[in-house]
Amino acid sequence: MRESLFIKKNLSRWKQYQEEPTDDPDEMAERFVSVLDDLSYAKTFYSFSKVTRYINGLAAGIYQRIYQHRKEDVGRFQLFFRYELPLLFRKYHRLLLFTLCFFLLFCIIGAFSSAHDETFVRGVLGDEYVNMTERNIANNDPFGVYKGGNPLLMFLWIAKNNIQVSFLCFVGGIFLGVGTLYLLIRNGVMLGVFQYIFFSHGLGIKSILVIWIHGTLEISSIVIAGCAGIMLGNSLLFPGTRPRLDSLRKGAKDGIKIMVTLMPILTVAAFLEGFVTRYTEMPLLLSILILLVSLTFILGYFIFYPIYLHRKGYSLSTTGKVIIPFTRSKQQP
Repeated sequence: MRESLFIKKNLSRWKQYQEEPTDDPDEMAERFVSVLDDLSYAKTFYSFSKVTRYINGLAAGIYQRIYQHRKEDVGRFQLFFRYELPLLFRKYHRLLLFTLCFFLLFCIIGAFSSAHDETFVRGVLGDEYVNMTERNIANNDPFGVYKGGNPLLMFLWIAKNNIQVSFLCFVGGIFLGVGTLYLLIRNGVMLGVFQYIFFSHGLGIKSILVIWIHGTLEISSIVIAGCAGIMLGNSLLFPGTRPRLDSLRKGAKDGIKIMVTLMPILTVAAFLEGFVTRYTEMPLLLSILILLVSLTFILGYFIFYPIYLHRKGYSLSTTGKVIIPFTRSKQQP
């Protein structure tokens, strides 16, 4: 179709949309779809024409009107945790999977090395800690280390240490990701060695039921912080079409959002370690319940919920704003 004929055929409708705006959601949706069809056709056959720019502006106007009249049912705080953060994780799910696999690899390496070299355990955890753990096992109190000290002081110290380790995992990404990978290796090996001690004494299941009461949130947070650190390193190494400094700023901004979210999770993990894990003989069902709640939260919020939002059509714009899919409202009787 010739451009003049295309304009003549649709001009009256375009002017109507422009001069007679509507507040009816269904009508706005129909107009928006219609204008998008026109825009698609114009871009295909008249890419550099003024009419293409005109239709694009018309579509943008209808789009803004749709979201201007859309009721905002959540505040900024809710918007961040309900949509923005989960969608951010959806964007980096592959990187999170890589971080998890990398961490687990060195957990396995730590356990394997411990099984084939007795000195490796002491080299990683230190003689003092290993001797104390072996004394506790001999005294039928293998997890006695969690019972000592004032619970409040223990909680505060652990919270500080957990936050510090996670923060270093993130900041280490500025060194092209090397610092983050080093800390993931170190913590992964330590975890593998630590678990091996109890499995080698036939206390593997018991250690999971006790240690992972707090360990589920704590270790998950370290892995997530590692993902944030690698994001930071990738933004510097692979800026794509952005200037390197802008890419670094974007990576740092996304990483900081993740780190802010980890603070309360690490605090809860420290609370569990300081006040709950010390009850090593708690009922089995209670221990399993705490483990399942922690694991369900981690998998639900960071894995499955982001996938759900993505499939529903929610997404993030290039500026990090949440794009909420438009749904037509039902006609009122």
